[in-house]
Amino acid sequence: MTGRGAAFGRLPLDLGPLFDTLAEQRPSVDVRLGRPLDLAPERGTAYDTAQLAELVRETAAWLAAAGAGPGSSVAVVKRNHWDYVLLACAAARIGAVPALLSDRVPPDALGALLRRLRPDVLVTQRDVLGGARAAGVELTALAGRTVCLDGGWEGATAVDELRGGPVPGVRTRGEDEPLAVIHTSGTTGVPKLVVHSTRTLIRRLSAFEARPWPVLSVRREDTVASAISFAHGRALTWTVSAFWRAPRTVALLPDSDPATAAALLRSHPPTVLEALPSSYVRWQPLAGSAPAANPFRDVRLFISTFDAMHPPTVRTFLDATRRRRPLWMQGWGQSETGPLSFRFLTRGALAAAGDRHPTTRDLGRPVPGWVRVKVADPARPGRTVRPGETGMLYARTGALCLGYLDEPERWGRKLDRGWFNTGDLGSRTRDGRVFVLDREVDMVPGMSCVEIEDVLHERLPDVEEAVLLSVADGRPQPVLVTSGGGLDPARWRAAVRDLPPLAEPLVVGWDEVPRTATGKVRRHELRDRVLAGSARIGTGLWT
Repeated sequence: MTGRGAAFGRLPLDLGPLFDTLAEQRPSVDVRLGRPLDLAPERGTAYDTAQLAELVRETAAWLAAAGAGPGSSVAVVKRNHWDYVLLACAAARIGAVPALLSDRVPPDALGALLRRLRPDVLVTQRDVLGGARAAGVELTALAGRTVCLDGGWEGATAVDELRGGPVPGVRTRGEDEPLAVIHTSGTTGVPKLVVHSTRTLIRRLSAFEARPWPVLSVRREDTVASAISFAHGRALTWTVSAFWRAPRTVALLPDSDPATAAALLRSHPPTVLEALPSSYVRWQPLAGSAPAANPFRDVRLFISTFDAMHPPTVRTFLDATRRRRPLWMQGWGQSETGPLSFRFLTRGALAAAGDRHPTTRDLGRPVPGWVRVKVADPARPGRTVRPGETGMLYARTGALCLGYLDEPERWGRKLDRGWFNTGDLGSRTRDGRVFVLDREVDMVPGMSCVEIEDVLHERLPDVEEAVLLSVADGRPQPVLVTSGGGLDPARWRAAVRDLPPLAEPLVVGWDEVPRTATGKVRRHELRDRVLAGSARIGTGLWT
């Protein structure tokens, strides 16, 4: 173990008995939920650490009764909520490998993932089963046994039929054995299944975050709020590190509904808030409410790591808090690697509005000693390009996953002598800062679609979502969601006056933009809806 790792000898590295360890060794945390857990709807919206440990033990008992055990696979597909993490802990406790799949994955793709997994037990809900059946996919046929959390279903066992059995003993596993399976966003098609181990998820990522970092670390007096996709690996690593730091209160939001967010966050105003970019966008009106009703008034640290954040949104939330020097931490990373670089944004950094090159495109530097990033020629991965030149971004990190489940060839194409091909195009400055331009599959030569989207958000305040789609035989196509459902042509011409030539914008409703579980736009699906028959420019070879 390195010197850094030795400092975390006490950090619970075993996910299975995590909450037992927390209850024994750390101060209790007051957990508040936006709605009851689907795992235990009758227990309400408040827990302490010991009660969470009890719930995990009970869940492990009925998972064992369903047939899960050492070496088996437990797939979880349900409504978004933090009980994804508790189900993962329960499966790990009995030696099984949890596979966390979002219910936002389209039925056909969900079926493909389950065929790769071949789970011994599938834990799900009736809405998921019904939606898949309506699309011609019978999920119960793709698992050894299906357990339904909210009642009976043909071919499935209601969870209440399995409760009450003995709690199995804790099964341990090696640090480099599979611990959990998560999936990538799936913005370009069927998601990949990413296999992580205790070493990559817990020892590398959770242990790093649990260190007593200035500003970044959770403090005992904090109220920490999280509103992310809890099927994502980030939910596992965050839970371990945040609960080890033992804040006074943890508030957990299962969706981005502004009313739900307002109710919970006004009752428990956060000092540290992490949310999906799409959630921040939906909550902007709350940030502008009267001081007494503003749920973000006490936030000292905002965190966003799942997708690009646009300057007006960051500026709105930094201005919403009464803290003198609030910070916004913007990260870049992937499911396979965990976070790769960080940057802290301040009010001063966002002071200039409407710039042609917004500061949010600067994603900071890789963490020294933990992550290395290089920019290489896509045609010759061994040749690093010069600072400022665009190339493919490669990363080297100890948190790199074990591979893609059932797709070894695809995983092999992503590796080059230990360097992981992120599939992102970008550049680095002479002092090492990372600029991400686009996914290679979404690229337009000579420009950055993400940057243009930033500029459109800056110059058109009523734009809630801006997506720029590459078109192989024409100008890039802007697709806009606006608060009023329309767009003044004169304002559009003024906004794009110094931008590369673009097609006339298409204005659509918020619900017409397909999204992943983490709020990212499914660009391939959006293209099929609004540009049927058009071809993209990027090859997509590294997705």
